[in-house]
Amino acid sequence: MTVSRLTVPFILVFGLYIILHGSSRAGGGFQGGVIVASAFILIGIAFGLDETQRRIREKVRTIASILGISIFIGIGLLCILFGANFLGYAAIPLPLDTPGVRGLMMEAVEIGIGITVMAVMTSIFYDVATKEEGE
Repeated sequence: MTVSRLTVPFILVFGLYIILHGSSRAGGGFQGGVIVASAFILIGIAFGLDETQRRIREKVRTIASILGISIFIGIGLLCILFGANFLGYAAIPLPLDTPGVRGLMMEAVEIGIGITVMAVMTSIFYDVATKEEGE
């Protein structure tokens, strides 16, 4: 329990770093999302599933997965609205043509992917680790 209390913040920061630097370096939303989910899984292993599920409810995980996929699809549909392919950032006119804005859109897509992967991986762990009645 003590080791997990000390390591979870570092795991979360590293996962966020991987998510935010995914478009320009190795990593990305999927890898960062799995790292962030591993922090929540470590909390579940160290403190027990009941305590962890009391703090991180299923509703929060569901909302996080919906939010993440909505960010991803929303940016993709915005690109289609301006006549480009799905996630084709080049067709979006000014003010999004300003230097750095396309990079921010790519980062937002990575954040959306990271949130979705984190929520789904955490939910899968809780679903597999939770015993049903009669087991």
